[in-house]
Amino acid sequence: MTPTERLFDFSHALDDRVTVVTLLIIGSVLLFVPMLALLLRMSRLITSALSRELWVRTASWAVIVVLVVGPILLGAFWAILVIFALAVGGYIEYARITGLFRQRSVSWAVLIGITMVFFAVLDHWYGMFVAMIPLGVVAIAAIALIGDDPRGYVQRVALGILGYLLFAGCLGHLAYFGNSTYFRPLLLLVLTATALNDVFAYACGKLFGRRKLCPNTSPNKTVAGAVGALLLTTICVTLLGRPLLDHAPGLTIVHLAFGGMILSLCGQLGDLMLSSIKRDVGIKDTGVIIPGHGGLLDRLDSLLLTAPASFHFVGYFVGVGLDQQTRLISGA
Repeated sequence: MTPTERLFDFSHALDDRVTVVTLLIIGSVLLFVPMLALLLRMSRLITSALSRELWVRTASWAVIVVLVVGPILLGAFWAILVIFALAVGGYIEYARITGLFRQRSVSWAVLIGITMVFFAVLDHWYGMFVAMIPLGVVAIAAIALIGDDPRGYVQRVALGILGYLLFAGCLGHLAYFGNSTYFRPLLLLVLTATALNDVFAYACGKLFGRRKLCPNTSPNKTVAGAVGALLLTTICVTLLGRPLLDHAPGLTIVHLAFGGMILSLCGQLGDLMLSSIKRDVGIKDTGVIIPGHGGLLDRLDSLLLTAPASFHFVGYFVGVGLDQQTRLISGA
């Protein structure tokens, strides 16, 4: 596959079995949930308010699928672009809820750093991609000195660095999957498994949950939900990722199961991390941009930690983009 084909060609979007099966699962879930809500409402097993909420949430998920999965199918360039937009939008929400937006110099430093990281991703320049993470931290610490005001220095630097690591570093790793020949199945597997991990935790918690997991951080999360999500997500990743073994001779079912466990744990930690941030700043949702869900961060929270964990897991055992031309722009 040439760089141009990887970036822009969509004629082979459905060649991989993982891509096809994942899309079928996504479509089935989007059709099943509203039908189930309708049946439960007709049977008077749920209230009309809950039924409406399920319909709104499903409609929002349908829009999210079109806006995220569509670009992935079209080509790596569009996938990287949409993840970049999510990183910028996520950081803007983060800066607003934490008050960091008031520190304009730090916020601009973070946004420029995010842009530089995603340029390195698009360029397939891994050396620059890796270097930009610590260099961005240095830049934020330096720029926060502007104004010669030591009051609040630690806070604005810490908030800036955390935001930079989450939205440039973590989501940058998700976008870097775009440099793999098999970027579509990899991205769809990570995104779908992360979303299902949240669903599994919610469902298992509602059905079997008794003991609270972290009541002060997230009162609705239970130990049963966490364990159920761990088991079901591990099975999901193992089954969905099975066809990828054909492209990676060194990878086994055991590796896939281990990767599923890592993804589930990191997804749940990401959810708890954002819950801690929201409780610390005293808000329920990070925004209202997604009906039935809240803000971008309310949907990105799990992905923030599953993205780098999944990238380095795949990178350790298989590698990402090793067979693709590097420095497409800077090396021209």
